[in-house]
Amino acid sequence: MVSGAHFAAFAALTFLMVVVPGPSVLFTISRALTVGRRDALLTVVGNSVGVYAQVVAVAFGLGTLVTTSAAVFTAIKVAGALYLVYLGIQAVRHRRKLTDAMAAQVRATPGRVLSVLRVGFVVGFANPKSIVFLAALLPQFVDPAAGSVPAQMLVLGLCLPAIALATDSAWALVAGTARAWFARSPKRLELVGGTGGLVMIGLGTGLAFTGRGD
Repeated sequence: MVSGAHFAAFAALTFLMVVVPGPSVLFTISRALTVGRRDALLTVVGNSVGVYAQVVAVAFGLGTLVTTSAAVFTAIKVAGALYLVYLGIQAVRHRRKLTDAMAAQVRATPGRVLSVLRVGFVVGFANPKSIVFLAALLPQFVDPAAGSVPAQMLVLGLCLPAIALATDSAWALVAGTARAWFARSPKRLELVGGTGGLVMIGLGTGLAFTGRGD
């Protein structure tokens, strides 16, 4: 139903979006440094579930429009390209926020499992970065001729929570063990955000000139 090429392309774009520090990454690092790795990892799980809830909402909200209207698709494509450029600029501008997050004081006070998962879910579901990313870009990787558009979106959308689960968990683990290493050179963290931002600006520019041929 979903071609391997479309899935791989969306997964690569999703990885770049997730790895560039945003609300979820900063929140995960803060949790790791203030309440410990356990709660940070549970938060990541809840966050991933919340993000997939966004996928479901986008799939059933935009699927029909994308299938029937080339004009809607074009508008979404342009919005997606502009949003990627915007994310890239923001990543470059705010690349020092990771350094600020790493400066938090450790205060390990683990919470109840369900409570921590709920907090993560709310953060994931309310994350503006991922909801706009999904609404603007997910429809561009579906093929109306290949079957149900919402079903394709649901499959493609699995990339986001899966990649977020892996990368955010890595940030949670790294936050504690590599804190001293990063603290010795804040430029290392700034490089992460700055480089990722430039990549996203380039992707957004290229995306504006690609897409469905109808």
